[in-house]
Amino acid sequence: MISDALAAIRQVLTPSYRTVLWKVLGLTLAILAVIGVAAFKTLEIYGLPSNVWAAWLVSILSGFGLLIAIIFLIPPVSMAVAGFFLDELAELCERDIYPAGETGKALPTGQALGLALRFTLIAVLVNLVALVLLLIPGLNISVFLFANAYLFGREYFELASLRFMPLPQAQVLRRAKSLNIYAAGFLIALLASVPLLNLLTPLMGTAFMVRRVKRLRNIEPKRIS
Repeated sequence: MISDALAAIRQVLTPSYRTVLWKVLGLTLAILAVIGVAAFKTLEIYGLPSNVWAAWLVSILSGFGLLIAIIFLIPPVSMAVAGFFLDELAELCERDIYPAGETGKALPTGQALGLALRFTLIAVLVNLVALVLLLIPGLNISVFLFANAYLFGREYFELASLRFMPLPQAQVLRRAKSLNIYAAGFLIALLASVPLLNLLTPLMGTAFMVRRVKRLRNIEPKRIS
């Protein structure tokens, strides 16, 4: 499993992935910038006290708070952006590491976007809870990792497996291999917990889970040079 995770990280930087990487990074950073600017403008209009020193202090504290919030929002925002490219990423991964004829079938556009939207909403919810628990030492990191391990394991597995099998069959496989999938989700969650590197979570998660689904179906990937 560790070797698959490292191979997925290496694949993110390969030429075939790089084009999608820049698209996801660019759109994610643009959305986060818009969120940041909108929050500051809203604070300027409605939230700053009239006293100069008090206004300066509120600006500093709110800026720090907004930075923390944006760090927690990076995984769901990048996931929302990557939702438009997940099938493309999965297909690139399959073509790079599996023989011809082993690529899966792209999901219908509506189903793919529906899965991405559901994943994004759940991710926002989980990360907001983790943000609220930030004031409880130790607990916040634990909640973030263990909740996102389940979330990432389930959702990335679903994305990768539905390219090869119908949903009922994918659910049977997921239940049968639940501990394996949860462990894979935990590795993805570890990457998602590192600021800036968590921008790569959707790309690494897709490449990683494609490998795990193949292994769970007893198909061995070939190494990428």
